[in-house]
Amino acid sequence: MVKLEKVLPKYARKAFSLNPVIADKMGLSARNLGRTADHFLNTWMGKVGIIILAFFLLVIIYSQLFMPYDNNESALPTYAPMSWEHPFGTDARGRDVLTRTAHGTLASLTVGLMAMAISMGMGTLVGLASGYWGGWRDNVIMRINDVFLSIPWLVLMIVISAILGNPSLFTVILVIGVTGWSTTARIIRSQVLSLKERQFVERAKALGAGEWHIMKKHIFPNVVPLVFANAILTIAIAILSESTLSFIGLGPQDVETWGKVLENAYSTGAVTAGQWPFIVMPGLCIVFVVLAFTFIGYAMDEVLNPKLRKR
Repeated sequence: MVKLEKVLPKYARKAFSLNPVIADKMGLSARNLGRTADHFLNTWMGKVGIIILAFFLLVIIYSQLFMPYDNNESALPTYAPMSWEHPFGTDARGRDVLTRTAHGTLASLTVGLMAMAISMGMGTLVGLASGYWGGWRDNVIMRINDVFLSIPWLVLMIVISAILGNPSLFTVILVIGVTGWSTTARIIRSQVLSLKERQFVERAKALGAGEWHIMKKHIFPNVVPLVFANAILTIAIAILSESTLSFIGLGPQDVETWGKVLENAYSTGAVTAGQWPFIVMPGLCIVFVVLAFTFIGYAMDEVLNPKLRKR
């Protein structure tokens, strides 16, 4: 197997051959990236997670380009049993279950990724500022954070979604992202409290570096691995959150998601009609995608944490 940590620096030097300084920096970054990728691919959880995600990416491509049926196209009869023409049967309106589930893949993954970006962005900024500033500003920020932590996340999402009414995909992403930053802020703050006492930060202060420069150049790069590992797990939580909101009728109304398919199967009596694939298919998709991101998150935690890797 070709080692990425040996191959990537070679391409970096070739691409920046006119500027040796940039070439050396890119080579060092590529070497570190390649070493991390090699450690990640040596873990069984990382391999399984990547394989599952690769499968669902293929599902997205197939559903957008090659799916024989339209997402809203009716194909009589209703609740048709499994067949070659409809591998997982049809729903109460005669729509192909496989087509609906495949189309829901793109929207569900979009919710997970975008909500994660909002949540991690807010949590990282709040954690950096609170941990580095300390004093009364840290107390004020953490008390606000404690309010968000004390309210059950599901209840908070339900209340906000109900107030907004008839939510769109963007609205659901915003609701999940805004209600999920508090845990990340607490984790980042605890790391920053340790980092700001290190000698390299004290040297930067002695040289006259400002607060934002120290946070940007010295502290933030050291919390990036923690942010990245937490972000992967946040994607799984966001997908579960959207499925929960959709199942109780507060999910996005303008797109098809796995949660919406699952809710439609339950509300139209798919179980009593004997159309079990209508419920099983979106449910399995949610389980496997959440499992994939969970595996990748734990694998990244093992790779980025030397103590875990030594075990």
